[in-house]
Amino acid sequence: MPAAMSWDFNLPVSVDDLVKAGGVGQYVVQDVLTPKELPSHLNRFKLALRNQGPLSILEHFDTTYSVLQHWRTLDVAMKEETLELLIQVVRGLSVSLPSMLDSGALSSDDRKLQLNAVKMGVFLLCKLTETLESDSYRQSIVTAPVKGGKKNKGGEGLMQWESEREVVLQCLSQLLQLDIRSLWSLSLVEEEFVSCVTCCCYKLLENPTISHVKSKPTRDLIIHIIGVMIKKYNHMLGARVKVIQLLQHFEQLAGVCAQAVATWSTEFGVKAIAGEIMREIGQKSSEELSREGSGVKAFSSFLSELSTLVPELMIPNISVILSHLEKESASMRVAVCEILGEVLVRILTGDRLEDSARADRDRFLDTLQEHMHDAHSNVRTHVLQVYARIVNSKALPLCRYTEVMELAVGRLGDKSVNVCKSAIQLLAAFIAHNPYSGKLSSADLKKPLEKEAAKLKEMKDKMAEKSPVAVISAAELWSAMEPELLQTARAHLEPDSEEEWDEEEEVTGEDEGSDRDTAIQIAQLLRDNKYRQAVRACIQAHGRFPDSKFFSGLSTLNTQAVMDALGHLFKGSEDEDEQPQDAAQLPPPPSSEEGQGAERAKDGVDEGELKKQEMLVQYLRDTEGFALQVERAIAIINNMLYWKTTTVVQEAMQFCVTAYEFSVANSLSGVRKMLPLVWSTDTAVKDAVVQAYRRLYLNPQGDNTRAKAQTLVDSLSELMVDASLGTIQCLEEIVQEFFSNETALQVSVVQALWERFSGKRETTALHRRAAVLLLGMAARAEREVVLSNLDTLCSVALGESVTEDYLLARDTVITICNITDQIRLSKGAPFRLPQDHQLFSCLTQAIADGVVLSDPHWQTFMEQAVRLIYFLAESPDQLCGHLLQRSARLLLEQATEAGPISQSDDTVVAQSQMEETIQSQGSSQDLKEPGQQVSCVSLAQLLALCGGVTFWQVSHLERSVSAELRRRRGEREEKEEKGPTSKSKQDGNDSVEEELGLVGASAEDTEAELIRKICESELLAEENLLCVFVPLLVRVCSSPGRYAHPQLTAAACLALSQYMMISPAACKEHIRLLFTILEKSPLPIVRSNTIVALGDLTVRFPNILEPWTPNLYARLSDENASVRLTAITVLTQLVLKDVMKVKGQVSEVAVLLLDPEPHIASLAINFFNELSNKDNAIYNLLPDIISRLSDPERGMKEEDFNTIMKQLFSYITKEKQTESLVEKLCQRFRTAKTERQWADLAMSLSLLSMCERGFKRLQECWECYSDKLTEAGVYQPLLSITAKLRRGAKPLFKAQVEEFEKKLTAVHTKGLENVENEELEAQSEEQSQTQLVKTPAPPRSTRKTRGRVKSTIPEESDLVTPKQKTGRRPRKVIVFSSDEEEEDAVMEESETPKVTTPISRSSRRTRLRH
Repeated sequence: MPAAMSWDFNLPVSVDDLVKAGGVGQYVVQDVLTPKELPSHLNRFKLALRNQGPLSILEHFDTTYSVLQHWRTLDVAMKEETLELLIQVVRGLSVSLPSMLDSGALSSDDRKLQLNAVKMGVFLLCKLTETLESDSYRQSIVTAPVKGGKKNKGGEGLMQWESEREVVLQCLSQLLQLDIRSLWSLSLVEEEFVSCVTCCCYKLLENPTISHVKSKPTRDLIIHIIGVMIKKYNHMLGARVKVIQLLQHFEQLAGVCAQAVATWSTEFGVKAIAGEIMREIGQKSSEELSREGSGVKAFSSFLSELSTLVPELMIPNISVILSHLEKESASMRVAVCEILGEVLVRILTGDRLEDSARADRDRFLDTLQEHMHDAHSNVRTHVLQVYARIVNSKALPLCRYTEVMELAVGRLGDKSVNVCKSAIQLLAAFIAHNPYSGKLSSADLKKPLEKEAAKLKEMKDKMAEKSPVAVISAAELWSAMEPELLQTARAHLEPDSEEEWDEEEEVTGEDEGSDRDTAIQIAQLLRDNKYRQAVRACIQAHGRFPDSKFFSGLSTLNTQAVMDALGHLFKGSEDEDEQPQDAAQLPPPPSSEEGQGAERAKDGVDEGELKKQEMLVQYLRDTEGFALQVERAIAIINNMLYWKTTTVVQEAMQFCVTAYEFSVANSLSGVRKMLPLVWSTDTAVKDAVVQAYRRLYLNPQGDNTRAKAQTLVDSLSELMVDASLGTIQCLEEIVQEFFSNETALQVSVVQALWERFSGKRETTALHRRAAVLLLGMAARAEREVVLSNLDTLCSVALGESVTEDYLLARDTVITICNITDQIRLSKGAPFRLPQDHQLFSCLTQAIADGVVLSDPHWQTFMEQAVRLIYFLAESPDQLCGHLLQRSARLLLEQATEAGPISQSDDTVVAQSQMEETIQSQGSSQDLKEPGQQVSCVSLAQLLALCGGVTFWQVSHLERSVSAELRRRRGEREEKEEKGPTSKSKQDGNDSVEEELGLVGASAEDTEAELIRKICESELLAEENLLCVFVPLLVRVCSSPGRYAHPQLTAAACLALSQYMMISPAACKEHIRLLFTILEKSPLPIVRSNTIVALGDLTVRFPNILEPWTPNLYARLSDENASVRLTAITVLTQLVLKDVMKVKGQVSEVAVLLLDPEPHIASLAINFFNELSNKDNAIYNLLPDIISRLSDPERGMKEEDFNTIMKQLFSYITKEKQTESLVEKLCQRFRTAKTERQWADLAMSLSLLSMCERGFKRLQECWECYSDKLTEAGVYQPLLSITAKLRRGAKPLFKAQVEEFEKKLTAVHTKGLENVENEELEAQSEEQSQTQLVKTPAPPRSTRKTRGRVKSTIPEESDLVTPKQKTGRRPRKVIVFSSDEEEEDAVMEESETPKVTTPISRSSRRTRLRH
């Protein structure tokens, strides 16, 4: 190496430029080695590096350069060796340069030597790094790792590049951190050197994995190197441009770029770069952003991430990006809103903000509030999330709580699901972090607010009585009067002024008063607006008192001197200490503050107390307003619990739990409303319900187990109070899980419940009932909880005091029922108690005694008690038979004791029926007096008991007896499989089986037939006790005028329907009577009960009830809302379970979509929602529904019809269905007779989401509706169809639509006949011209084409929609969907009922029409 270097190494733009001849003194590669020569030269380079150090690169540069030139042909080992050599060179320079640079004794030759070494080493290392990075990325794409396998380590590239990359960056970082700028002349580092290093770093940043966690060390080194280049090597402009480019092309680098900018701004102190980049982004127009594509998302993510990392840098530069809030890009609006949120949370928060900062905070909050109504749902969602973070961070000013709360409640009705979810989260954050109170109830806050407001008013009244009149200072008065007084003085001092003064205006007399008195009089004149008198008096006073201090200033008489004297007299009159008390002052001087304060303190009113009271009242008002907004939100969110979107449901549940924890009014309704979701098929929703109830009720707080148990019992009891049966059933699922695990807490809870039920701990009747129901839920998990304490239950709730509280007795019976096999689904021998058990003695005694009482809760107790007897007793039919006899005897005894009395509304003559009943029961008691009467209530309760026994007797036969027969048969079959028994026993069993017909595969069918035979032939036989009540039931039901008591009528009808459940014969016999009651009964409760009963009968005997279907649908238009509610509920179950076939009468359900009762309307919507899940159900029904609803006889309003159709047509989503409906509706134009029907059909067509095929079908049916187009009600809907079809249509199709629209308009304006005549004339002219020009073609021979296959090539005429031919063919019979359904609805002969007994004789067509 020569002592003096004669060349300079200039970094080339391209690697290949180094082999080209350069300028004078410029280094050029002399010899590019071949791949075969490289190994030996690399060894020489390695030896020179070991001996000479890093300066050896000056001699062996060509060797390393040759490696770059032949990179693709070299093996991996040589590449690794070259990389290692270059790392040693750069690392050696990093070690040797500090001492040289610090000494400052480098000669120019040495400086050039070191500079060339640095340039060469850095250049080669960066280029080699870029090459390796490209190879690594290419290899990762070509040989992607297989899932579950290892990476393919074969192929090109460096094996350990992932780890070597970090080593390379560390070497570069160490070198660049040195102050190597002094190696350049004037410390001006050339741009090529900076670009060489930074381009390598940016190349590494483009790696797709650079943002991964594992790449963090590499990422940090790259950011650090670029930061050094920015700070020391003037790279800020290049970095700004490169960051923008990276964001435009690599969306995944948004977070990396944000981290880099934050690091450069904080660690390297280059804060200007953040502002420059933000300004660059802020200046992009909407057109530029629309062209960016993914770059817009990268920009928005970058800004959001940057605001999270360095929010303090956002405020100085935020004005440059606020313009994006008014532009089209929703992503940029989201980013700006998130930046504002970060700044508000982390910078502009607290009470000690300066005025400018407070103004910025208010401005940012106003901006966020505006964009809560942004046009894009994503922006609205993020704004709500930003507000939730602000509220959670307690950065929202108190004065804005109510305003933002109201906006959030309004967003609950947003169309976007994400917006609704974010609004719920924001409201939950408001409640959890509210600054007002731990309990938010507007009802509880109302009284304190009224009390404190009255107190504040009283304090203000006292203050007003003692407060002085407002004081206006003399200086203020002087300023007001000075202009006019100045003009008066000037006018008076003019030499030619000759004003006439009245005698009364003379102010002073000769030798009248002192100078002070005169001064006071002049001041009073000024206060009285007597300016001329005041000016004259002042001038005269100077003549009288020239030496007075008040008038000495007038020695030089001019305007200014007069004004100064008057000003001194007026303004100084209140300041003179020696001023007499009677001096005229207007207004009088105020009393001293000390005097006022003492006087107010004497009256008990202090300004400090008044201020505190005002703050208290304002606090209560804000709290009440906040609570009202929360209660309003609860009403809306409770309805969201049943949305189909799982995430919204989960957020709504979380909100309800939070609201309940803060004791918000009506929050319990939401907690109860979510409970049925425990049956949800969605696992996430079900788990959310369980977790919510565990959090609220099953995780009690307490010092010990006993305290926790009491807390848990109290909370569950509060939930059980006034809970519906459905709520209790849902709660069982959650509580049962709690009791399934036997823990110390569970044992303590059971003990606390028994104490509360038995009365050991004082409690209310409601809480005792809740305790026994909770014990029943525990019994579902562990039978012994209740079974071992049956005596306690009987003695406490079913003993002698049972008549005092039938509700407690009912709930006790429900609890005992939970130990039965019907609830537990046991497969073993049935668990039953003997007839003489104390439980049944108590039950029969309580039921029989209650028959003759008038307790309104007896019937619910009786129903549960009879159910328990059939579930748990041996031979329950015998028990219930004795119960019926005993109850009837008690009723007759009551009638005998009452004696003959006059008939009233509460009594009814029942002699003959009761005699027959008693005689059939074999009683010796006679009715000696013919006028005996019984209580209607008692007779109603007896009939209800009779109906309950009948129902459960049938259920007992079909469930318990049938199940027992199957169980015994299964045991017998198992024994036969295990081994043969003794021959005698086997023969005996065979004989019994043959007798019963239980042999072979038909055994199960035979069992069912046996049960059916018992029901049909034995239950209503003359010798059976149930039979004797039938005549009484029929007479009460068929004589509503005589037996008009509501309870008696309701009980009799319900009992009759239960009797009809026994057999088809009983059902047929009384079905006409039951439907007569349904239509003619004036009592809504009777009609509702009858609908429910008929629904059950439809399930049991569908063929018998099928002819009566229209009568059931007719109740949908009942005048009473409760009857309509029952009807829609029953019919929904029957239709959706395929028990009842859907027919045209479903139009009555459609009418309920507009029912004034919201609950009924929601049930109707639910009906069609569920019906739409059945294949083509609504599609098949729509034409018939339209015909029925548009019938002129119905008289439905046009607006109502349109509303119903919009709902129904929303279920038509298939293109094929739309196309078919277009044709069906168009054909109905032919049969429609009135203009209103035409308009309804046209409106229905406009509601279809029509496509190209549907439009063609509409064109084909032109003749169906063309003659009606003159009507505006037909023309306008069809015109709206064309408007919708034009949107986004292709040019060819759009032209067809426009042509059709012109045709519609022409017919509408000119009439169909005129348009057709014009078309015919145009066609005739065209044909005549064609005949003149066109040469006639020879006639075709039909003989040759006979039998040939028709050509598949379409002619021009084939592409035109053919016109419908008229006149030659007979008109085709139009078949409507309702007619097709009637054909489908014809049942097979075996299903057709033998006897049909309608209420009124009319044809089937007449019944369908009505």
